[in-house]
Amino acid sequence: MSIDFKFKKITYSELNACQKENYNFQKLAAHLADYGFNCMWLNDDWQGADFIACHIDGEMFLKVQLKGRLTFDAKYKDKEIYVAFRESNQWYLYPHDTLCSELISLGFMKDSKSWVEDGVYSWPKLPKDLLTYLEKYLVLNLEKDR
Repeated sequence: MSIDFKFKKITYSELNACQKENYNFQKLAAHLADYGFNCMWLNDDWQGADFIACHIDGEMFLKVQLKGRLTFDAKYKDKEIYVAFRESNQWYLYPHDTLCSELISLGFMKDSKSWVEDGVYSWPKLPKDLLTYLEKYLVLNLEKDR
């Protein structure tokens, strides 16, 4: 018995939060596979990570937290967490502590109430003055990689 099924692309903006997280994981994991990573989803944020990216060299393991935007959180400090987020059609993957320290030293977020009092800071949309610092963490441009 066969099932008559036609593939139809989805509209990302119509997905709910859980569906977006699954979609984002699958998109990023597929791209990281091109660079020798096997990604494993974790059901519970193990050591702050949503998934582990294991390189084929058997030595590199990245603990990755998926976010909806550029985010820093004190709870990730000293956990060797990488953060991945999607901005429009581009994906960034950055070492949390390294980029956090770099941006604070440049004067970003260090005096903000949310960072000082709550230890959390994020940008709903990337400001142009941050793009220069994020270029080296760009891992996927969906427009160019189609």
